[in-house]
Amino acid sequence: MILNFFRRSRTAGKPKLIVGLGNPGRDYHGTRHNVGWDAIDLLAKRHHLNVKARRSKATVGEGIIGEKKVILAKPLTFMNLSGQAVGGLVRRHRLDPSDILVICDDVHLPLGRLRIRARGSAGGHKGLISIIHALGTEDFARVRIGVGSPTKGDMVDHVLSRFSRAERVVAKESIARAADAVEMILAEDFEQAMNKFNAAAPAGIDKDASR
Repeated sequence: MILNFFRRSRTAGKPKLIVGLGNPGRDYHGTRHNVGWDAIDLLAKRHHLNVKARRSKATVGEGIIGEKKVILAKPLTFMNLSGQAVGGLVRRHRLDPSDILVICDDVHLPLGRLRIRARGSAGGHKGLISIIHALGTEDFARVRIGVGSPTKGDMVDHVLSRFSRAERVVAKESIARAADAVEMILAEDFEQAMNKFNAAAPAGIDKDASR
């Protein structure tokens, strides 16, 4: 299935839906839980796409990345209701699960690490749980961005916290690498993206910044 992922759709001109998960509102800007939104913003900036239209409980922008028609989306629901936005966009554009790529945070990965999968469980992530429930399947791709786990305190407080100064350097680099990974996947090289970006973080990343 990996080799067939994101290949030419059965329907001509069918877009690929790239969804970055996060929480809406100024209070959540720059938090660990919003790295998916940050990746969408970076992709939009790189490819001169305007992600401002309101549609199906999300902010969206349409355009071309590489040679692929894409819809970039940031759900305007809170994280645990992300499936409402994704499900609405899927129905509106008559998409299949194989047309979807979700970018989200992952507390089980060290800061600076990425993990790309063509399918899989939610791993306890409330946004992914909601999307799986809305779509009725786990068979959609995801790029997970490591945000580290708390050394003490509550997990919810951790994902809603902002990065320290040292962590921000690492987070910015991992968000950029996530955008690179999406571009490679859209170029129809999912397996190569997995091989490249699922490896350990680059040597230049300070792995101690997440401790």
